[in-house]
Amino acid sequence: MFDWLIVGAGFAGSVLAERITSQLGQSVLLIDRRRHVGGNAYDCYDDAGILIHRYGPHIFHTNAQSIVDYLSQFTRWRDYEHRVLTAVDGKLLPIPINLDTINGLYDLNLTSEELEQFFALRREKVDEVKTSEDVVVSTIGRELYEKFFRGYTRKQWGVDPSQLSKSVTARVPTRTNRDDRYFTDGFQKMPLHGYTRMFERMVDHSNIKIMLQTDFREIRNQIPYRRLIYTGPIDEFFDWKLGRLPYRSLHFKHVTLDKENFQPVAVVNYPQSELYTRITEYKHLTGQIHPKTSLTYEFPSDVGDPYYPVPRAENEALYKRYEAMAMARPDVWFVGRLATYRYYNMDQVVGQALATFGRIQKALHAETTAGFSAITEAAE
Repeated sequence: MFDWLIVGAGFAGSVLAERITSQLGQSVLLIDRRRHVGGNAYDCYDDAGILIHRYGPHIFHTNAQSIVDYLSQFTRWRDYEHRVLTAVDGKLLPIPINLDTINGLYDLNLTSEELEQFFALRREKVDEVKTSEDVVVSTIGRELYEKFFRGYTRKQWGVDPSQLSKSVTARVPTRTNRDDRYFTDGFQKMPLHGYTRMFERMVDHSNIKIMLQTDFREIRNQIPYRRLIYTGPIDEFFDWKLGRLPYRSLHFKHVTLDKENFQPVAVVNYPQSELYTRITEYKHLTGQIHPKTSLTYEFPSDVGDPYYPVPRAENEALYKRYEAMAMARPDVWFVGRLATYRYYNMDQVVGQALATFGRIQKALHAETTAGFSAITEAAE
């Protein structure tokens, strides 16, 4: 009999497994369908000996010192600031759009003040910003929207930006200075020896048992446990009773080239051409020195493992119905991107898991207090 069964060995499941065992001294069975821990952040050495991210690039960034302090128990860090270029009109230009992007695209020499005027002349008036298209055209105008955003977003999500929540493109800022960093968080680093090593240290505890290549649906009635934490798709947990929630998937083509470098930065986006959305070259992320280089091409799809909840109003409405079903199950804790149908960054999932552990502690304390009171009343 395990005290806890935790479904999913990504950030949410692994953090909660570590907290429950190290802080409460309780036993955990941690399971995952894949053959490894780490979820989508899993990294490994390919046949050439190059450290790659099996499921696309994962760059850690946060403004929360508490999350940094927690993860630093399991890894040292390598300094890294993420920079992304995008292939537009035959040029490689910085994204998010900044001063150098516009000057490079149009062969101009604008100042920051002039760039603000440039955008102001091109903005479209939108009475109410509701969609991803609204966000962009009301900020920088339709021409730049068509060049940088529409094609990429349609490939990534399988629908036009006019049909997506404003949250998608609102994640990408527009700048009038020359800051070409993709993120501006105060903490931007990579685990020194990779994510997998960090996860392995996190779940290295005598009270954590791990079963990989294990499907919860196949063992849910076979293994005894007292409490459940679920980090998989919430609609699957309830056997899709209300219908399937749409998730966007990815397919990856991993290649190794017999050359030291392929592109000037870790990630290059392709909004106008190609079937893939981006190419990642991992040596920029890891700092590894190697005579060869390994790349990943990303192809979004509706078929395959669920990666991203699709942010549309009708999907959110369906999720809310599943959420109501989850609220009626106080014996199950739903945590993570798939179980709460949210497009979270890694640090946000860690924060959610740590907050959930705080609620678990309170719930267990309340149970203990109630049990003690019942015993006292019976004795009286």
